[in-house]
Amino acid sequence: MRTINLEERIKAKGYQVPEVPTPLAAYVPGLQTGRYIFTAGQLPMAEGELKYQGKLGQDLTVEQGYEAARISFLNCLGVIKSLVGDLDRIKQVVKINGFVNSAPDFTQQPQVLNGASELCVELLGEQGKHARAAVGSISLPLGAAVEVEMIVELKE
Repeated sequence: MRTINLEERIKAKGYQVPEVPTPLAAYVPGLQTGRYIFTAGQLPMAEGELKYQGKLGQDLTVEQGYEAARISFLNCLGVIKSLVGDLDRIKQVVKINGFVNSAPDFTQQPQVLNGASELCVELLGEQGKHARAAVGSISLPLGAAVEVEMIVELKE
């Protein structure tokens, strides 16, 4: 019996690993050092378009922010794939950092970032369990609702 690889699992669940969005400024989308990859912050971009823009708790609901975090997470996977070619090289997701464009009284950043965290565990299982930060921000690039970055360890 053939083992299903991570990209096949992602497609089977109705998602796809996107191409890496062009950086918005003077940085690289991701960097590998030794067995670790650090992605730059990824916005909820899909097909060249920012899908979720605005402040959570003012312009957008927690549910919309949750979806924005999922898209941003998939963009992080796209960065990793661009660097190593095969997502099955991921040994462990170490940490996910998420930034939420928040209205002044919005306090549900953890629930928004669950979009990235829950999809990560759904797709990677034990390898997807990670440490995390969910940070409220007064604004994000392009007015994006969410920005997500990841640190992963690669198999030897």
